Amino acid sequence: MKKRMTLCAAFLAATLGLSAQKTMTPPKGGTPISDELLGIFFEDISSAADGGLYAELIQNGSFEFNPSERDGWGPATAWKVVRPGHSLGYLEARTDNPIHENNPHFMRLMAERVGHYYDFNGWTGYGIQNDGFNGISVKAGEKYNVSAFLRNVGGEAKKVRVALIEQQQGWGKGPKLLADVEWDVNNTQWQKFEATLTAAETSQKAALQILVLNVGTLDVDQVSLMPQDTYKGHGMRKDLAQALADLHPKFMRFPGGCVVHGGGDGFWDTYRWKTTVGPKEQRRGLKNTWGYHQSMGLGYYEYFQFCEDLGMQPVPILPCGVNCQGTNGGWGMKNQAQDCVPMDQMDEWVNDALDLIEWANGDVNTKWGRIRAEAGHPAPFNLKYLGLGNEERISPEFIERFKYIYERVTKAHPEIVIVGTAGPGSHPGNPDYENGWKLADELGMPIMDEHYYEPRDYFLKSRQYDKYPRDRKTKVYLGEYAAKDKKLIDALAEGLYLLHVEKNGDVVCMTSYAPLFARRDNTNWNPDLIYFDNERPYLTCSYYVQQMFGKSAGNYYYGDCVSIENGTDLQGQSVVLNTKTRQLFVKICNAGDEAKKANIDLSRFKGMKAQAVKTVISGQAQDENNYDAQPIQPKEENVKVSKKMTLDIAPYSFTMLQINL
Repeated sequence: MKKRMTLCAAFLAATLGLSAQKTMTPPKGGTPISDELLGIFFEDISSAADGGLYAELIQNGSFEFNPSERDGWGPATAWKVVRPGHSLGYLEARTDNPIHENNPHFMRLMAERVGHYYDFNGWTGYGIQNDGFNGISVKAGEKYNVSAFLRNVGGEAKKVRVALIEQQQGWGKGPKLLADVEWDVNNTQWQKFEATLTAAETSQKAALQILVLNVGTLDVDQVSLMPQDTYKGHGMRKDLAQALADLHPKFMRFPGGCVVHGGGDGFWDTYRWKTTVGPKEQRRGLKNTWGYHQSMGLGYYEYFQFCEDLGMQPVPILPCGVNCQGTNGGWGMKNQAQDCVPMDQMDEWVNDALDLIEWANGDVNTKWGRIRAEAGHPAPFNLKYLGLGNEERISPEFIERFKYIYERVTKAHPEIVIVGTAGPGSHPGNPDYENGWKLADELGMPIMDEHYYEPRDYFLKSRQYDKYPRDRKTKVYLGEYAAKDKKLIDALAEGLYLLHVEKNGDVVCMTSYAPLFARRDNTNWNPDLIYFDNERPYLTCSYYVQQMFGKSAGNYYYGDCVSIENGTDLQGQSVVLNTKTRQLFVKICNAGDEAKKANIDLSRFKGMKAQAVKTVISGQAQDENNYDAQPIQPKEENVKVSKKMTLDIAPYSFTMLQINL
């Protein structure tokens, strides 16, 4: 059996120079800390996936929207009938002989009359149109991959026109053609058609039309329109993916959040990773906890691939047989609304965890390793972390099921670092917090995931981790946190708290702000780190503070190199050394309204270069980056540094020096 290396032991090995990479010797006085302190947490909330990071431009391309997700929804949601040239016909959503049982619905187009009259642009046909997510944005000269599964339902072959158009305003104006292609559909069985469309003009309000050009019946399913230019060619929207890459995250937790354990409607809508890794047409769309549909175009394969593209450790979170107690009015109930899988069915959930490890790490001769290879990734993903459960109430039922799955996974895979959960509201005194930590201590759990969202004063004044036991085996992952506003003062409060976390880097090994993304016209939660629309991301003040910490990852903390004159609780500092890159980072936060002087003594660090990069975020306390203005931007400059120096620190500012050794 493999000897299990705890997270703490891994850190110690790295800091003692036992890794394969040669590192510098750290000077005395430092505390070994995690060099994976800052990561990201992706959850499909506020349309973060479909219509967001996942670059698909068609909404409900599989015709699987339904009323259980949102009142009034159905297979035709986001689609409308178009009949240029006064064509006639009708639509019918059907489920007989679908492409795959996981996607039972498709749309049947029955064209009764086409070609008798032409509109002002000479168009004809009967069909459907999709406007994407409040319009489809395309750029002149850019290429877009369009595809659909089509089936000719008897009779002569169907000629089908697929057109990217922009609807012009005004009486008598037909659609403006941006790009199109025609397909001949002969097959009476499902057949995938693909083409490349090149946009003739830039448009922010484009739409996709599928038109039958002759009389008869055609089945349509799995319609897709994707830009060819995605992040590293792997289907992620380029500007949003780059915004994440610029944070320099060391890991990504996914797919949630409350998305993990379902929306409280029963276990039928619990997120199951196995239905998200096959061909897109075989994946099972799912009701989202936040009240909309998840296509699963962004599934576990894409999550792992994205982690690899950004050099992040994947941290998948699996359900452990208990669903969310907070849905459907569950919060505040005496017993809450927590449902549990019967114990005699728990082996299915255990096998999901074991099979995921095999899918991620197994060679191509294993069952699940072969499935990964067939999807396009024969090399293992080298999974290191696995989360079990998310923010569940730490009830006796949860404890029983968690132990069951935890013990079996750790026995089969002692090399995997398990991340547990401290329940909602992870503060001392909270019953779930106390019960969660009691369970962690009993099991010797490697990492415990804590969550809390608080007003800015909590982050300005609380020093929660100063009080944590230093001899505890279990480390902390602060997996969800944020101040409850998005002004500069809130971002500085979070920065001040992260300096506190670095000071306690022997206790806290990972952090991730939450939520990560929010679409402008479909926001479930505020604040968020990155807002976006079809055209661009909008980076918040908190984003730039997170970026500072992402850039300054290191494995040693020094707390006695900086003193702030007349400092209060509103100021904080840290010095972090990265022995692998031979870089030193000095960070100073001033969340107060008065300028301060910081006296810096770096005499213990040998080989300091005289030139450094200074980055400053500053402004007024109530400044806020939003859709109308982005007043807060980091300012970088090259400066001279010395081993002993004094810096002027502006009010409401965060300053970082990056020094090479």
